[in-house]
Amino acid sequence: MKRLFATLLALAAGAAAAQSVTLQGMLGSKALLVVDGRPPKAVAAGETWQGVKVVSTAGDQAVLEVGGQRQTLRVGDSPMAWGATAAPMGNKIVLTAGSGGHFVTQGAINGRAVQFMVDTGATSIAMGAAEAERLGIDYRKGQLGRGNTANGQVTVYQVKLSSVRVGDVEVYDVDAAVLPNHGGHILLGNSFLGRFQMTRFNDQLVLERRY
Repeated sequence: MKRLFATLLALAAGAAAAQSVTLQGMLGSKALLVVDGRPPKAVAAGETWQGVKVVSTAGDQAVLEVGGQRQTLRVGDSPMAWGATAAPMGNKIVLTAGSGGHFVTQGAINGRAVQFMVDTGATSIAMGAAEAERLGIDYRKGQLGRGNTANGQVTVYQVKLSSVRVGDVEVYDVDAAVLPNHGGHILLGNSFLGRFQMTRFNDQLVLERRY
């Protein structure tokens, strides 16, 4: 009886926290997951299989959650391991102003490297069509609308980003606007910044996570 109880506990623990997860491919909007070497399974956003929840999918990547910890995984990435020793999610970002007083930083959108420029006057993250295409964002499926810029009203596509990372801080389901004729840096606007308490110290901007 004790051995049976221990086996049941081990099975429950395995279902709650997978040790290894691979994103083998995408089937439409479903993520094709391989968990702990088991046969691949197509899992839709919002569904959980073998303790792994698919939070969202976009292009060739998926945001996965195990035991409350989220990670962005792309097709072809090495297996992602979860466990009790996983590093905690960051809560603080410190940026230093560059030339011209602008805060420019490296980051990632949906797991792909980008360069941001902080813009506290921007309602959301904003990028041009070329950057959106490079990131695999099918912005033409977004909500079409009009937006106000320094040069007047322009056409914009409202989209949702699966994940946005700066440093070791990553947030999920972030609104963004794609402006077909926008060039230059991707603007890090208030759809990201609004999740942080912002404090300015001389040439440093400190962002502390609210939620």
